[in-house]
Amino acid sequence: MTMENPSVYDLSGKTALVTGASRGIGRAVALAYAQAGADVAVLARGTDDLRELAKRIDELGRRSLVLTCDVSDRDQDDRAVETVIEEFGQLDILVNNAGSIGALGPFLDLELSDWETAIDTNIKSMLYFCRAAGQHMTARGSGAVVNMASVAGVSGVPMLSHYAMTKAAIVSLTSSLGAEWAGAGVRVNAIAPGWIDTKLTETVVSNPDVAGGLLHAVPANRWGDTSDVVGPALFLASAASEFVTGTTLVADGGMTAYVGGPTLLDLRSMGRVIA
Repeated sequence: MTMENPSVYDLSGKTALVTGASRGIGRAVALAYAQAGADVAVLARGTDDLRELAKRIDELGRRSLVLTCDVSDRDQDDRAVETVIEEFGQLDILVNNAGSIGALGPFLDLELSDWETAIDTNIKSMLYFCRAAGQHMTARGSGAVVNMASVAGVSGVPMLSHYAMTKAAIVSLTSSLGAEWAGAGVRVNAIAPGWIDTKLTETVVSNPDVAGGLLHAVPANRWGDTSDVVGPALFLASAASEFVTGTTLVADGGMTAYVGGPTLLDLRSMGRVIA
């Protein structure tokens, strides 16, 4: 890549797989990749929202592929990656976006099942997809993996200990794989969004008892939008970041940089609730 190249964000000729693509950040990233020229496989549990998304991708002149599976099931994840490679001939970009908060509440009130759900959905799914896609990418000598972490993975968040732990694991594995696979031409990076207004966070964002305090902790003074994550996702998938690997890009409106942020990220006024 050279600075004179105006198309460093062009994904023409690339194939991407985006998990958790039926809504929110995943949907926005899948559309952005198609707009940048990539063919995109979209994956989630159900098909209804994915069909509408696939239609949008097709209308952009790109090829789409709809895949459904339980991301915590290794066999299903392996088959999904195999299907992408069979249909498109290659896999250049993997976005591990599937994730869940599940419940939130005090550490001592969380059920073991809350931890198991978070681990299965947030850690195991990423592990399985990285293994399946990584074998293909390292053999080809190229590829980009974008893992969706969270600011919860880089600082403590009361009431979200189980979720924060899984996101910290994503940050750690991203660093390790970024270093391990760099010599094979495969880049592995993560994005750590702050409070993005999506279906996943609506339980917190819509709660008047905590929303004000959370927003006060964001110097940008607004909730994030899915479009705020699209730019980093495009950057990390494209030639613009070809010398960037093993890093986590924080997109939080300045929240983790603000000295008051950690003390105001307090959800303790909420009891245990299902997000």
